[in-house]
Amino acid sequence: MSEEAPDRFEIPKEMRTMAETSFEQARKAFEKFLAGAQQAAGTMEERGATVRAGAKDISAKAMSYAEKNVQASLDYAQSLLHAKDLTEVMRLHSEYVQTQMRSLAEQASEMGQIVSRAAIDATKPKG
Repeated sequence: MSEEAPDRFEIPKEMRTMAETSFEQARKAFEKFLAGAQQAAGTMEERGATVRAGAKDISAKAMSYAEKNVQASLDYAQSLLHAKDLTEVMRLHSEYVQTQMRSLAEQASEMGQIVSRAAIDATKPKG
């Protein structure tokens, strides 16, 4: 006898679409953030050796952010696979979106501070 999985929870098409849209929005926001950071790092690298350390800090921080955000997305996707019902899917989705938006805002703020410090250091007269 072949039996189907007992009461396997299926994610409705609308929920999948909403989750995919959120993933896409988070991905685009991060790509925009990362592109800005890379552009700032490239601009600063052109200014000389004094700024290279700051540019390296920016690159390292951007990579750290990317790793953190990818891990958060993978954790979210895994949690969805174990959701027992639609209510849990909605709760997980809401928590993920809120956490990612907070995280991206914090990352943008930190990156802005690093870029500002590096720019100030690059303009200081050498004494």
